Amino acid sequence: MIGPPTLEDLKSFHPQVGVSNMEPNGWTIVGLPTNFFANARVNVEKGTLLGEPASVRFTPVGYRWSYGDGSSSLLSEPGASWQALGLEEFDETSTSHVYVAAGKYAVQLTVDYGAEYQFAGDPWVPVDGVLSIPTAATSVVAGTAETVLVGGDCTGNPRGPGC
Repeated sequence: MIGPPTLEDLKSFHPQVGVSNMEPNGWTIVGLPTNFFANARVNVEKGTLLGEPASVRFTPVGYRWSYGDGSSSLLSEPGASWQALGLEEFDETSTSHVYVAAGKYAVQLTVDYGAEYQFAGDPWVPVDGVLSIPTAATSVVAGTAETVLVGGDCTGNPRGPGC
């Protein structure tokens, strides 16, 4: 008797590769949150499994970020843009990361997918384990910034900066 399908049996099925996103796009400021988020969706692939027509459903279950500065995180949610979250630029999110040094970093996202299979309208059956699929690396340039107050009204404090 043949046992239930394994991840190895699913090698001819390929989940859609997720996409990593970041805000601001391609750059950030040292010491401020950089918002990272993933675009990975549930997808169904059709093919042959154990000699029978079948469908395999891949569901994102984990998001592993390697930020290029020696730190990483494993998250259960993909995150979202600042706008979608109703936040301002550089607000902290549950998926943000703060760089502590200026430099150029290669950020790598790996999406972990759970898999289920289905033969000819039967119920979906889970497959043990997860399939880890890396996305294309994203390049981030972290720089420093200084603020300068300019203009303004010096009538309330004529000895203040810029007056």
